[in-house]
Amino acid sequence: MYDIIWDVKAQITLEEEFNYILFKWNFKEVKKFNDLVEENLRRLSINPEIGVFNTTLKFYSLIISKQTTLYYSFNSDMKTIELHFFFNNQKNPEELNKLL
Repeated sequence: MYDIIWDVKAQITLEEEFNYILFKWNFKEVKKFNDLVEENLRRLSINPEIGVFNTTLKFYSLIISKQTTLYYSFNSDMKTIELHFFFNNQKNPEELNKLL
């Protein structure tokens, strides 16, 4: 299994997603989303190649939900996965460049 390393941007953007879900829906939906994140992180720790490599960004991406994609990279030699940021797919794609 791979160790997961959280970049500060990943922590901040995940919290932003939680806040957005809470604002738009309710705490129950935040819990569901959190469960999805945890489930996908478990899957990633077993096989980090389940995501799609983006040659432009030089990161892998994994769809967490219809609205959210996780961007990450991994090092096979060190058995680590670095989570870079979560992106709300409903945002303008130009916002993605700001996170890079």
